[in-house]
Amino acid sequence: MPVDAVILAAGLGRRMGGKPKGLLRIAGREILYRTMTLLQKNGIERFLIVTNRQYAPLYREFVEKHGFKVKLVINPEPEKGNGHSLHLAKEHVSGRFVLVMSDHVYSEAFIERAVGGMGLIADRKPRWIDVGEATKVRVLEGRVEEIGKGLKNWDAVDTGFFVLDDGIFKITEALEAEKSGEYSLSEVIKRAGIKVTFVDGLGWTDVDTPEELNRARKMLVFTAVKGTGDGFVSRYLNRKISTRISYLIVERVTPNQMTVFTFAFGMLSALLTLFSLPVAGILYQISSILDGVDGELARAQLRTSKLGGYIDSLLDRYVDGSFLALLAYSTLREPIWYLVALLALLGSVMVSYSTERFRGAFCRDAYLEVPSLRKLPGKRDERIFMTMLFLLYPSTPSVKALFALLAILTNFRVGFTVYLLAKKISQPKTI
Repeated sequence: MPVDAVILAAGLGRRMGGKPKGLLRIAGREILYRTMTLLQKNGIERFLIVTNRQYAPLYREFVEKHGFKVKLVINPEPEKGNGHSLHLAKEHVSGRFVLVMSDHVYSEAFIERAVGGMGLIADRKPRWIDVGEATKVRVLEGRVEEIGKGLKNWDAVDTGFFVLDDGIFKITEALEAEKSGEYSLSEVIKRAGIKVTFVDGLGWTDVDTPEELNRARKMLVFTAVKGTGDGFVSRYLNRKISTRISYLIVERVTPNQMTVFTFAFGMLSALLTLFSLPVAGILYQISSILDGVDGELARAQLRTSKLGGYIDSLLDRYVDGSFLALLAYSTLREPIWYLVALLALLGSVMVSYSTERFRGAFCRDAYLEVPSLRKLPGKRDERIFMTMLFLLYPSTPSVKALFALLAILTNFRVGFTVYLLAKKISQPKTI
C-alpha cells in the first residue's frame, strides 16, 4: 500500500554527536514522534522513513515502541545527498504525499495549515530560525524560481515541509542519470519549479546544533499558549511569566504534576487569608500565573487530554471558592455582607460555567462564536489580580468593596454572556 508521507532521515548528525536527529527528545518527545503524531491528527497514517544502515535499528526500535505504520528504506550512500534519499522512496509512493525532514520541529498550528497546501511550504515571516543559515526561496508566479542558502533577493524561507505528487520522481530520475545520485533536494525542487504555498509566522524550526535544540524547545513552549479564553491579565502579564517557567521545566515536570502543585499552592493561599491578607493575595496571584503552566506543558509535550482539562477546571473552582469563602469568614461580620460575598462567589463560578455549559449544550466554543467575549472584563485571571490589589493594603472597607465589585462584575458578565450567545444562536443561518 502506498505511503502518505516520506521522512528523510539518512543524515549522519555529526554536529549532534552522531545521534540521529529525528530521535532527539524535545519537551519530552522525540522529534519524529511529534511530527508523525501531528500528521496523524491530519489524516496522514502511513509513513516511509529513509535512513542509513547505522541508524536503521534505532528507528526500527522507535517505530515498534510507538506503533506507527512505517516502512524503513535504507540509503546505503547517505553522503550522496537528500535528493537521492527522496528518489529511493519512488517505489513506495503513489499520488499525493507529504515530504518532511527528520530534523525539523513543527507546531500543531503549522502542520494543520501546511497539509492543506501544495508544493513547497514557505514562510515569509519566520520567527524561530536563523534566517542567515536558512534555505531561501525566490518565487515567480506562484512557483519556485530559485532556491538556496546564498540567495540575496528572496521572498520566503523553505520550511522543510512539502506536499508533492509522484510526478516529482521524473525529476529525480533525470538527476540520478546526470549526477550519479549526488544531488540535493534543493536541486530537485528548483528543476521541478513546484508550486509554493505560504504559511507565515507559525511555529517551526530545524535542529542542527545543541543551541538550536534549545531554540526548538522555546518555540514549542511559546507557541503552546491556548488561542482563546485568556483575559487581559493573562495576555499581558501571566503568560509572559508562565511560558518562561514552562520553558525551564518542560523536560522535567509533567502536566499532572504541575496541576497538583498549582492546586496545593492555591489552597495554601486560601488558608493564608486567616493569617495575612497581603501574603494571601500575592500567593493567589502567583497561583494564577502557575495555573497556565500545566496547559502549556501539556501542549508542548503532546500530552493534552479532555480529562486533564476537566480536572484542572474543577480544581480551579475549588481554589476560588475556598479563597473567597475563607476571606469572607476572616473579615466580614454583618449578615448583609455575607450575602454580597455569596453573590461574588456564585458569580465567579458562573463565569466559566456559562461558557463551558454552552460548549456542552451546543458543541461549540463560546469564544469562537462570539469573539467579543474575550474583551468582557471579569475572567478568572482578572478577578485574581484585582483581588491581590485590594488585599495589598487590607481594611474592612476595602474587602467589602472587593466583594461588591466582584459580585457586580461577575454577574454582569454572566448575564451579558448569556445575552450575546442567545443572540448568536437565534440568528438565522445564511446559505
